[in-house]
Amino acid sequence: MSPRSASVNEELRRRSKERLLQAAVELVGEYGYDATTLGAIADRAGSARGLVSYYFPGKRQLLQSAVHRLMHRTLEEALEREPRTAEGPERMARAIDAILGLARDRPVLMRQHMAGLLQAEVGFVPCPEQRRLAELLRDTVARHGSRDVDRDYPMLRALLMGAVFAALVPGVPMPVPVLRAELFGRYRLDWELGVPPDAEAPDGTCDTDLSRFFATGVPGRPAQSK
Repeated sequence: MSPRSASVNEELRRRSKERLLQAAVELVGEYGYDATTLGAIADRAGSARGLVSYYFPGKRQLLQSAVHRLMHRTLEEALEREPRTAEGPERMARAIDAILGLARDRPVLMRQHMAGLLQAEVGFVPCPEQRRLAELLRDTVARHGSRDVDRDYPMLRALLMGAVFAALVPGVPMPVPVLRAELFGRYRLDWELGVPPDAEAPDGTCDTDLSRFFATGVPGRPAQSK
């Protein structure tokens, strides 16, 4: 049997890593962070347990990458859904609604993600998933008319993180519509843009099946290098 080519090996590694990312968000969303073990993640992904440690330094780093993947694919889907548009206000509205929607629909997962970011021993870990999320948000800021993206992108990121935190504080969460109104006011967006809270979400924006955010070989979507 001839040995596999380097490109085949790379593709197998990519698929294996994506299965681990998907398994992490599914299990933490279902059972919480503490009850989810690296072994359980590997078992759900159908991977050898040693591969988890090979790809990620620990469970927090794995979860960060997994949630950043979910965030950037959710944001990407929202920005590119039909009717597609290049208009800055509509894209900013879609971006805000996509991130707030994750806080509303996946509170356990997003709460654990925020907790990890605030831990000194882990903190903010740059990864390919996070970089893609940053690219999408920077592009959103630029299309909205920013004259200084390097200044305005970090502010948008901070405002979105703050809104997610406020929506998830145990015991005293702020309602998502209130947070949305605050962000829409700051960016001078009409309430009807994006997906208003009382509107029916477009197909594909919110459901329990996360596979499309992690699947490889999706028609029309180029493979992403990791």
